[in-house]
Amino acid sequence: MFKNYLKIAVRNLLRSKSFSIINISGLAIGMASALLILLWIQNELSYDRIYPKTDRIYALYNRDKFEGKSWAWNNTPKPLATALQKDYPAVEQVARFNNITFLTTVGDVHLNTRGAFADSSFLGMFQFPMIKGNAKSLNGPTGIVLTRGMAKRLFGNEEAMGKTVVIDSTANFMVTGIMEDLPPNTSFTFDYLLPWAFMTRLGWDDNGWGNNSVYTYVLLKPGVSQTDFDRQIRNITIDHSGRRETTEVFTQPMSRYHLYATSENGMLVGGKIKTVRLFGVIACFILLIACINFMNLSTARSERRAREVGVRKVIGAYRGFLIAQFIGESILIAGLAFLIAMALAVVSLDQFNLLVGKQLVIHYNDPLLWIFALGFVLFTGLLAGSYPAFYLSSFQPVKVLKGTFRKSDSLVSVRKVLVVLQFSFAIILIICTLIIQKQIQYGEDRDAGYDRHNLVYTFTQGDATKYYSSIRTELISSGAAVAVTKTSGPVTQHWSDGWDYEWDGSTQADKKQILSSSPQTPGL
Repeated sequence: MFKNYLKIAVRNLLRSKSFSIINISGLAIGMASALLILLWIQNELSYDRIYPKTDRIYALYNRDKFEGKSWAWNNTPKPLATALQKDYPAVEQVARFNNITFLTTVGDVHLNTRGAFADSSFLGMFQFPMIKGNAKSLNGPTGIVLTRGMAKRLFGNEEAMGKTVVIDSTANFMVTGIMEDLPPNTSFTFDYLLPWAFMTRLGWDDNGWGNNSVYTYVLLKPGVSQTDFDRQIRNITIDHSGRRETTEVFTQPMSRYHLYATSENGMLVGGKIKTVRLFGVIACFILLIACINFMNLSTARSERRAREVGVRKVIGAYRGFLIAQFIGESILIAGLAFLIAMALAVVSLDQFNLLVGKQLVIHYNDPLLWIFALGFVLFTGLLAGSYPAFYLSSFQPVKVLKGTFRKSDSLVSVRKVLVVLQFSFAIILIICTLIIQKQIQYGEDRDAGYDRHNLVYTFTQGDATKYYSSIRTELISSGAAVAVTKTSGPVTQHWSDGWDYEWDGSTQADKKQILSSSPQTPGL
């Protein structure tokens, strides 16, 4: 029976080649679009779930009230980590992390890349795959851990372990570890890791409980409840600051760190998860449009299949068998469309990565991919073939064989409703796309309050601050620049906020007014 159904399905496809090409290609394009969006969604949902101990790792957050509103943020005071490790038995490990940009030099190679200060426990907590070295590679005060890509850029094909890297033109570090490049689904971004001791050596470390400037992560011991731990640490900043600070501390599971980062009334209830849900709806709409198009094309040819249905019913075929046959044909077409969709997705993946700013890859050796592919094909085939199957199998053999069968001319029919839905969804998506494009264009073209043409900046590093006047004079006198100035940070970026300021006539409530404050690294 199955072999017979398959033979009939293949014959129908070959008999109407133009129809088959249009039907399969339309479904394939819709499936390819949905696949790319679902690949992006899968990447977003897998963020920070890749660490072996993810279920016990938590990010530390602050909560306080400003101007009558409750806020939550993930920058914490530097001494928080030491206090947690020392005074709380529920803590297995604590690690601080702080991104920074330094000039890295090896011989004639000079790179301005993003690195980070990290505690020696960082590698052991998150267990990033190490190519050389181990989780203790940051234990020394002068060791540096490079990613594979960074080691390649600095040393080429030479062995990097044990070699010297000059940081900020002034400090020498020895390569003590090389790790794999960061995966696309981690919240961390760095090309190298420096020991926290270097931050202390630069004078950037402090014991102030009011200076929230680093990220703190904690690994709880097995069996420790997040709720109980949050209750224990809630007033840690208040107590250690002599009640001068009013900030409460709480934890956020690492698995929710990326998707739930937006504060509403002091609670982390939203963030990128809203975008993920929106794109999930868009993917469903695109796939639904493709399926409706398939339904309309299939039912439009109903007269050609009517005689087949009539003859089969006369010789004893049950309606259930006919439904199974038509759905089987739809699944076969969905399978062919999926193969084309995969090819389209692979071809367009590089451009899609440029669009979304990621490095998404398709893992062909992952069994879950092919399980998903099978489910995706079955779901699409069932969705696209359900209405045509029930519609075609409902023909009455007497009317069909007499030639009195006619398509419905009623004012409202399922097929007309499907056509309206198809065009409605398409128009909605087109309108939304145009609105977003106009909004992006407006953001790019609006008056920024300053002339952006020929305006560049660089971070001051090494002895640049010391010799700023000489550098400024040389740039202007050589004609390389018409004006030079320095600021506490790039004019296009907002790095941090501050509060607890006092002035003549200020009140206690004024201390909770948020003002823009300066970052640690000045810009030139």
